Amino acid sequence: MRRLISTGSPFERSFGYSRAVIDGDLVFVSGTTGYDYVSMAMPEDVAEQARNIFRTLESVLKEAGSSLAQVVRAQYFVTDRSYCEPVLAVCGEVFSDVRPAAGIYVIAGLLKPEMKVEIEVTARLKG
Repeated sequence: MRRLISTGSPFERSFGYSRAVIDGDLVFVSGTTGYDYVSMAMPEDVAEQARNIFRTLESVLKEAGSSLAQVVRAQYFVTDRSYCEPVLAVCGEVFSDVRPAAGIYVIAGLLKPEMKVEIEVTARLKG
């Protein structure tokens, strides 16, 4: 069974993607940036962007029937090397006991200049 999940972000419809897709017993969460999707505000601080991302991920995974504790794979994308440690510190707070397979990548940029970090995860459904 395939099910699509939306956060209501205007980007999802206009750019043709879902925040998450449930397929079988896995939840694939799209790359998520640090917007507060209620206010559509983006904090300047990269660690705060990462915290917003994890709030969004937590909400999406809960709606899917999963949780951050069920994450098996995480990919972190940052637009500057100096952002690695602050982002990884937040990841450590969230995933210290979960410890998914993960990678961090320094990339040239994201869609908008204020976006400093993007995170995507794959999780299992709660069994």
